[in-house]
Amino acid sequence: MKREKIRVLVGGVFDILHVGHIHFLKQAKALGDELVVIVAHDETVRMQKRREPINSAEDRAEVLRALRMVDEVYIGTPGTIDYELVKRIDPDIVAIGPDQVFTCERLKEELRRHGIRAEVIRIPYLYKKDRAKTSKIIQKIIETYCE
Repeated sequence: MKREKIRVLVGGVFDILHVGHIHFLKQAKALGDELVVIVAHDETVRMQKRREPINSAEDRAEVLRALRMVDEVYIGTPGTIDYELVKRIDPDIVAIGPDQVFTCERLKEELRRHGIRAEVIRIPYLYKKDRAKTSKIIQKIIETYCE
């Protein structure tokens, strides 16, 4: 039997939480009743971003748990999408960020292959792309305080 509440799942690094993350999380929460976040494992950050995470996965998860719009937080498996974890979360909707590299259709196909029947929705940018980007914030910190 399906639950009455609509569960939305998002995933990401969420390192140096910024206005772009807040917009993304608010828009994702508006799609349903419960918002579940999978935070990228530190090893995944190293692989995908080719840098050390500024904050550990545990710290990033704790910050996200403190946000009113977030209902649950999990730390992902190193290096990959953990479809078994997604299956346990059982989302109705998977919301992806505007800068995530896969397409909605590709992700939907992968979810289906793993027996997950969730709708996939891309959340658009609210701000100019460069304004709300962790790499830009890191660069600004370096330029301002390290020279």
